[in-house]
Amino acid sequence: MLRRSLLAFAALAASSHFALAGDILGEWARDDGKGRVRFVSCGAAVCGSVTWVRDANDPAKVGQQVFFDMKPNGENIWAGMAFNPEDGQNYTGKMTMSGHSLITAGCVFGGWICKSVAWTKSK
Repeated sequence: MLRRSLLAFAALAASSHFALAGDILGEWARDDGKGRVRFVSCGAAVCGSVTWVRDANDPAKVGQQVFFDMKPNGENIWAGMAFNPEDGQNYTGKMTMSGHSLITAGCVFGGWICKSVAWTKSK
């Protein structure tokens, strides 16, 4: 009986992680109009790849993964890694969602210095 209860609790906890992550899934457009990213489940995490760029000379390329291993880290918050196509470097990444708005950040020095980008959920 205890084992069944523990399994049920584990299943419920796992499903709440996916429900929390499910809100972030889909297409997001940068507020500056430079590009779009699609977030999908990748195992127990969320990953994001470029789906469109306005300028063909932009260092970001369609299909390039720019967010990876983003895991829930609170209500509407994810933490993982972010890739910056402009300098070719990986950074500690974090994402915060509020309704149809998303702020992503790539950070260095333990989160002391971050560069943020605003996004809007595409319809």
